[in-house]
Amino acid sequence: SLRVLNLSGNRFAEVPPALLGLRGLQSLSLGGNRLHGIPPDIQELRSLEFLYLGGNFITSIPPELANLPSLNYLVLCDNKIQSIPPQLAQLHSLRSLSLHNNLLTYLPREIINLVHLEELSLRGNPLVVRFVRDLTYNPPSLQELAGRTIKTRNVPYAPSDLPENLVRYLSLASNCPNPKCGGVYFDSCVRQIKFVDFCGKYRLPLMHYLCSPECSSPCSSASQSSTSQSESDSEDEASVAARRMQKVLLG
Repeated sequence: SLRVLNLSGNRFAEVPPALLGLRGLQSLSLGGNRLHGIPPDIQELRSLEFLYLGGNFITSIPPELANLPSLNYLVLCDNKIQSIPPQLAQLHSLRSLSLHNNLLTYLPREIINLVHLEELSLRGNPLVVRFVRDLTYNPPSLQELAGRTIKTRNVPYAPSDLPENLVRYLSLASNCPNPKCGGVYFDSCVRQIKFVDFCGKYRLPLMHYLCSPECSSPCSSASQSSTSQSESDSEDEASVAARRMQKVLLG
């Protein structure tokens, strides 16, 4: 008849097999131990609603963990987990998933099927650290500033006026995608995530490059009119998702 069991802060190197026979267990805490894995037989704890395994040395998640129909809270933070099995999308009752401070480089697409998920913690993973680092803006070099000036002011020049490497450099200028900007960039640009419609159903995050932090890329009126229905559909879905997902912790 045991419902709650807290064995955190001990020295367990594996989940004690005897625990897997406690079929009425609703809350199990094994945080701060020395676990290196999760036994597949964890699926036998069918009444489990809360599972805390943070602060261990777990490297992988068994797909069998998805066979816990009542699981609401799953804490796997501060481990060494490198990937999430797509089967976890079968945890339809899951409301909170803590994965911060692991070794995740991506999330499976199937995670969007966790329809009741309200909290998702991802900070301290390579996928977030790299994402934030890549968005960092590096100020332009003097060479880039000079090249931008030549391009934006249409300063005339001929190949005989400049060294070959500078002529080649000036030919690599990229136009800022903001139609109201008219600026250019070479090596130094601002990375921005822009959500675009995909088949009128999903909004995909794509990397977008701008010439300065002050620049933004509003849609032109023509593009708004041509995609208004698709955008409104996507915005409706996005607003539903926003209401459902209350917290996405990236930092």
